[in-house]
Amino acid sequence: MAAKKLKLLYLAQFLYQESDENHPKTLQEILDHLEANGISAERKSIYGDIELLRDFGIDIQTTKTKHFGYYLEDRDFQLPELKLLIDVVQASPFLTGKKSMELIAKLEKLTSRHGARQLRRQVYVMNRVRTVNEALYYAVDGINTAINENKKISFRYFDWTVDGQKAYRHDGALYVTDPVALCVDRHYYLVAYDEALGDYRHYRVDRISNLTVLEEKRCALPENFDLGAYTKTIFDMYNGQTTMVRLQFEEKLINVIIDRFGADAHMHAVGEGLLEVSAPVEVGPTFFGWLFQLGKQAKLLSPQPIAEQFTDWCRETLAQYE
Repeated sequence: MAAKKLKLLYLAQFLYQESDENHPKTLQEILDHLEANGISAERKSIYGDIELLRDFGIDIQTTKTKHFGYYLEDRDFQLPELKLLIDVVQASPFLTGKKSMELIAKLEKLTSRHGARQLRRQVYVMNRVRTVNEALYYAVDGINTAINENKKISFRYFDWTVDGQKAYRHDGALYVTDPVALCVDRHYYLVAYDEALGDYRHYRVDRISNLTVLEEKRCALPENFDLGAYTKTIFDMYNGQTTMVRLQFEEKLINVIIDRFGADAHMHAVGEGLLEVSAPVEVGPTFFGWLFQLGKQAKLLSPQPIAEQFTDWCRETLAQYE
């Protein structure tokens, strides 16, 4: 009786791992696989087993060529979708190299062995800057749990030292805060509400350690918080004062403008080949650095005090090379 039940499982597993549209499995191959696993079966019984699996919802198809065989057609993820997911994993700087390869190996199991070979051939993790904090993966899970269960979290927050050690802020004291959301730029960030300050703060998740989901419930969060507006005002999550600025760009930078400010940026033509954009930004070195790289193709028009700050920043930067 046990062997009969196992036969169905081995049959489903064999088709899942070994078959696809280009690699159908003959009845004899199925029987050989069952025999290799200590299960003897008659050809006639396999027909009934396949129908049972179909009734259960497993999409087993037969080839329409002269070489008759069975294969699994519909899967949770098709090969192009898995390739896309692997590209995303490879491109994520907030995953360590080790964690990236672990996730890719798991994604490969969602297709046949033959499909996994195609995925494996495209796997090439570039020598890009990646996080070195393996705990990030679990911190993200803890933060999501706290948000879903409406609970506070505590953690320690650190900066890296020149010798690769962790220097904890506040002398290693715990931060206790109300998690609001996780957002991703080049890195994962926690957006949290600080009840004592009555304001929002953001933290790099890969620099969070000892994260704990507390039993204490979150405070009542302000109702007028707009997460989308909050994240759009931040360039790479750099702290600074949010200010509405007016900028002028050469029209050929239209894609750069859309990438930075979004399709709903307040933008209009002001002359032949020139565009003017008004947008809220968080003023600081990150914004200045982004603007500086555009050179003569962009100009900060107003407010005048911000333009003067930018001018001073440029002079101080260039003075290092005089």
